[in-house]
Amino acid sequence: MGSISNRQLFLNHVAQTSDAPIGIEMVKAQGVYLYDVDGKAYIDAISGFSVANIGHGNPAVIKAVQAQSEAYMHLIVYGEFIQQPQVAYAQLLTQHLPSSLNCVYFTNSGAEATEGAMKLAKRATNRSKIISFNKSYHGSTQGALSVMGDEYWRNAYRPLLPGIDHFDYGTEEAITAIDATTACVIMETVQAEAGVVAPSKEWIQAIRRKCTEQGVLLILDEIQSGFGRTGTLWAFEQFGIIPDILLLGKALGGGMPLGAFIADKQLMGQLTHDPVLGHITTFGGHPVSCAAGKAAMEVLLQEKMIGSVQEKQAYLLQQIQHPKIKAVRSIGLWMAVEFDSFDTCYTIIKKCIAGGMITDWFLFAPHCMRIAPPLAISMEELNTMCNIILDSLMETD
Repeated sequence: MGSISNRQLFLNHVAQTSDAPIGIEMVKAQGVYLYDVDGKAYIDAISGFSVANIGHGNPAVIKAVQAQSEAYMHLIVYGEFIQQPQVAYAQLLTQHLPSSLNCVYFTNSGAEATEGAMKLAKRATNRSKIISFNKSYHGSTQGALSVMGDEYWRNAYRPLLPGIDHFDYGTEEAITAIDATTACVIMETVQAEAGVVAPSKEWIQAIRRKCTEQGVLLILDEIQSGFGRTGTLWAFEQFGIIPDILLLGKALGGGMPLGAFIADKQLMGQLTHDPVLGHITTFGGHPVSCAAGKAAMEVLLQEKMIGSVQEKQAYLLQQIQHPKIKAVRSIGLWMAVEFDSFDTCYTIIKKCIAGGMITDWFLFAPHCMRIAPPLAISMEELNTMCNIILDSLMETD
């Protein structure tokens, strides 16, 4: 009897999230490339869904992981021991944030950061109403799912949290709904899974003003848009606002699992009493993840990767043009390429993958192809990526 292939073992024993996984067996990742078991190289045009902003296998990150794993890994539930990697990374993050965002609660993931922020808002305001937005994505746990903006994804798991109102992004109706019964407004600074939808500066500033007037906490989700993806370290810098609570994840861990919600120390202190242990996690802020994340952020800043983002965005916009493309939305090195249907988009995605480039579609915009390569991508690599896309488009003519 022949041995069972890894692909079959994957399908048999690893829980599946769809009936059509990409299913390539990868064995190495370096720079902007992923390598399969046969040695074929693929440009990672989505950065592992905005995780690998500085690319894969960065030596500084690997060194930090090795050093910390030799020193210690898990010690005790989060928040009891002073763990240097947590302290050092929290200090680095807050040094590059507004002064009111000075206290970091590290979690396992972006979804858990969403959960913690929602709890903090209810605790601090003693209110229960939450305003969120259609076509928003904040994670897949039940609280995060409750504020997700699409009934298709929510419906199978009801009942979910009560007291949540969803509005269309960018509408006056959402501003009007913010009142003295609202605990928080939770929103993506730039909507990711809607297909890279940025708000007007005037609208998001009006949201901020209304929250301030009504004593409502503004939670900004920068789990995908953070760490330079949009051309500034944090997307909210481009809109002239500061959130009360900031959500981070994805690139935060430098390739390791890590999330965070960040707020003012006085606000975050609400989780320490009535009840004590207001939010608790065993593995959140894992020391190896924090060491990796800090190293990755230092690389991002020291190598000035964000400074070239706008040039690379302009190059992509110039190169990726074809009659099949209905529209392109982009902010920084983050792009949604819109086609007439999911079928067209999916066909082109498959051709891109066959041609040596990993891409995908958006949850709430399945007719759009995702382009979000590592910020470290060179102009030559960017040109190769564009050629793969254009070749794939021509093959479908």
